[in-house]
Amino acid sequence: MTTYERYRSFMRKIADLNYASAVLNWDQECYMPEGGAAFRAQQLSTLAGMAHDLCVSDELGECLAKLEKESNLTAIERKNVEWTMKDFRRHKRYTTVFVEEMSHAVSEAFQSWQKAKEQKKFSLFAPRLEKLLDLKRKECELLGYKDHPYDAMLDLYEPGATTAGLNKLFGDVRKELVGFVREINSCPPPEDAFMFRTFAKDKQWDFGLTLLKQMGFDFNSGRQDISSHPFTTNFSPQDVRVTTRINEKDLHEMIWSCVHEGGHALYEQGLPEEQYGLPCGEYISLGIHESQSRLWENNVGRSLAYWRHHFPRLKELFPLELGKVNVVDFYKAMNLVKPSLIRTSADELTYHFHVMVRFEIEKELIEGKLKVSDLPDKWNARYMEYLGVKAENDSLGVLQDIHWSHGSFGYFPTYSLGSFYAAQFFRQACKEIIGLEKKIEDGNLNDLLNWLREKIHRHGKFFTASELCLRITGEELNFKYFMEYARKKYGEIYELRSVSA
Repeated sequence: MTTYERYRSFMRKIADLNYASAVLNWDQECYMPEGGAAFRAQQLSTLAGMAHDLCVSDELGECLAKLEKESNLTAIERKNVEWTMKDFRRHKRYTTVFVEEMSHAVSEAFQSWQKAKEQKKFSLFAPRLEKLLDLKRKECELLGYKDHPYDAMLDLYEPGATTAGLNKLFGDVRKELVGFVREINSCPPPEDAFMFRTFAKDKQWDFGLTLLKQMGFDFNSGRQDISSHPFTTNFSPQDVRVTTRINEKDLHEMIWSCVHEGGHALYEQGLPEEQYGLPCGEYISLGIHESQSRLWENNVGRSLAYWRHHFPRLKELFPLELGKVNVVDFYKAMNLVKPSLIRTSADELTYHFHVMVRFEIEKELIEGKLKVSDLPDKWNARYMEYLGVKAENDSLGVLQDIHWSHGSFGYFPTYSLGSFYAAQFFRQACKEIIGLEKKIEDGNLNDLLNWLREKIHRHGKFFTASELCLRITGEELNFKYFMEYARKKYGEIYELRSVSA
């Protein structure tokens, strides 16, 4: 067995443990009975400790040290070694005790978040969140950072991202997007009352499956279930799970969670199987991952062309509710721009104000400037400032997201990055795929999926996010493409003078 083969075998063992944990996490969020919580936390902690021990083992370190000196590795093999060595050095900074403590704290926090959300009481979650934050601050110090402790968290999800860079990006959002949304909100809004009639759960579920199949989601290598917060997880490219949320009084929730999570799932199903357990078999960054879900949800799923194909079937399922609605009115309703409380249900423009709130709060929590006990008040104040709305209770406010119960600080900014990458990628796809809009209208999404497979999915982690964007579009991420997309689309929907002039 060569050194590289030993390394690959080692990495696949680590992957097996991590994916076993992922199965338990998926079950915890979809099917596990409440009584299983205590032992589930223990099981996840044990697996996390075992995986960490392998990640920092002397055997793996010796393999990597030898491979760094080898000159006969292929480009992909060398890239795998480079990424793994970076992770190895990072993991070395953790102790097994710390990893197990973090895993246990996360599992307990998730359970308390669920109860707090159900009872609409942040105070039930606060002690677990405080404990988790103490560990996350310790983690920042363990990992190290140059300018801001939050940088250490960002790098876990979006390698290379910095607090300073995001401050600038969200500065552009405030400068350009805030004013544009105000201009939109000065116009008469489209009628959307028909989106909130009663839509049977079973029919919505069936329609959601139709949307996933048409996108290209392979149900032989995946499945969909129900969860309180829609998510995607995978255990290999041949086993990718998505969940959705159905509200019989709101047609938006099922449609957008299915299409959004479907975009994530297509990325996972498109990763190279032969690289299982290795960096080049993994996604690049959460920003790029989110670009795939946002591209399908917004650039495709919220387009008029997409609904010219799907709306007739939707009217067949709900003739009483939608029988008198035409496709253009449906298209305008789904693109209504209106400040709201819930991030996952927000329109694609004000969505980024939700992300700004979380970005700013997370920075203050990690810095220790904001106390957990003051979090609900701070949350409500920021929502009033940016969106002009206030939550009636904690469940609709500070408890609405699952992320902090998972310890996922630094994650939220990747959502906005994903939308901005998506606009830039889709612009390029429209240039390279002749007649793409007509293909979407005809129900042919294969060419777009194949383009994404070729340009993004198949590369795994071979390129960084910036390198990939430059390779695909000829330049690094540029916010102007999102604004160009937004001004064209919403300028037409709302008949804005500034766009038509």
